[in-house]
Order: sequence, then structure tokens, then C-alpha cells
Amino acid sequence: MRRSPSIVPPGGDQEVYLVLDDFGSGLGRAWREADVEHTDLETVITDLLDGQYNNPVRIIAFNVAEGWARDVSEDVADQLRERCADHRRDLPFSVQEFVERCIGRTEKSR
Repeated sequence: MRRSPSIVPPGGDQEVYLVLDDFGSGLGRAWREADVEHTDLETVITDLLDGQYNNPVRIIAFNVAEGWARDVSEDVADQLRERCADHRRDLPFSVQEFVERCIGRTEKSR
């Protein structure tokens, strides 16, 4: 049986963040390809603010060494909103719907 390349970063004990991006009608959704060295939270947030994603749908984080995975979409949406407020800038168009959808889920659950 052929082995697939590992998505676990070297060292293995770190959190990995992946973005599910919606490419629109006919193209669908896909987990965005990312360099192993650029799957940390800070890089993902920077890339989202720089418009590197078309229409993010969900963000997951996992740590293979610790044996966990979870949806961190709401946490990242909060971070995006806070950073834009701190820098007195508008949310980039590419993440506005993502943030509104995630923040709406948080506010409904309260």
C-alpha cells in the first residue's frame, strides 16, 4: 500500500490550522493547500486579512501529538474582528461573510 505524505509538521507537536475555502459555483469547496511551515494561527490570520482566501467557510485546528482536533472558526472570526478594530480598518471583503456568520452563531448561543 502506498503511503500518503504526512500533513503533520516536522516535530509533530504543534497546532495546525487549515481553512476550508469556497471557490464558488461549479468549483466547490476545498481545504486550502498550505506549506507545512505556514499552518500556524498567526499565518492563517495574516493570510485571511491579506485576502489570500476567496470565501472561507470553516477553520479547523488539530494537534496530532496531543490527539485533538476542533473547529476554531468562531475563535478566528473574533481575532479577525479584534485586529481590524485595533488597527482601525474594515474587515476585508473576503472575510466579512465568514466573520458575520461565525459571530452570529456565537451571539445566538448566548
